[in-house]
Amino acid sequence: MKASRAAVSTLAVALLLFLTGSGLGQSVSLAGQLLVASEGMADPRFREAVIYMVRHDETGALGLIVNRPVTVIGVADFLRDLGRDGRGMSGTIRIHYGGPVAPSLGFVLHTPEWKGRETRMLGDGIALTTAMEIVEAIGHGTGPRRALVVLGYAGWRARQLEAEIAADRWVSVTADESVLFDDDATTKWKRAMARRKITL
Repeated sequence: MKASRAAVSTLAVALLLFLTGSGLGQSVSLAGQLLVASEGMADPRFREAVIYMVRHDETGALGLIVNRPVTVIGVADFLRDLGRDGRGMSGTIRIHYGGPVAPSLGFVLHTPEWKGRETRMLGDGIALTTAMEIVEAIGHGTGPRRALVVLGYAGWRARQLEAEIAADRWVSVTADESVLFDDDATTKWKRAMARRKITL
């Protein structure tokens, strides 16, 4: 897969309103949790999806699918495809499908020891960055310890997610590095569902 020039904005610009939200009036927020598609999920876009919830409040919700890898590409090649200087870069990054909304928007979930201009700390050892500088840092070997590059996102309007949860389309479980960042995407759904059984 070739990264398109349209993706330049992906790691440089985020949907700020989606990421911040107001947080008012939300009795139970799933932000920072994993939203896991139930066995009865009928929508093929989300079948066996594991979604890290970035935002959830009374205005809606935004999450990133973390178990749909698309391709692995060299950091230098990725930057060159975006019209940036890839010289001196090494290593590879795995690009993930983050959801059906705005596939030209990019996000990097990562461990919090690295922080840039557009990094937002999400809590529980997880951070989110939307600037290209994090990819450059990864290529120079100075980036975060673990990272997941995602294009696109899953979004819900106000009260839509609550209705889907009430219809048994989703369950929520705790999130941690072992589910978010490892490369064994094929077992993430099963592991997340097993975690639900443990926490019941």
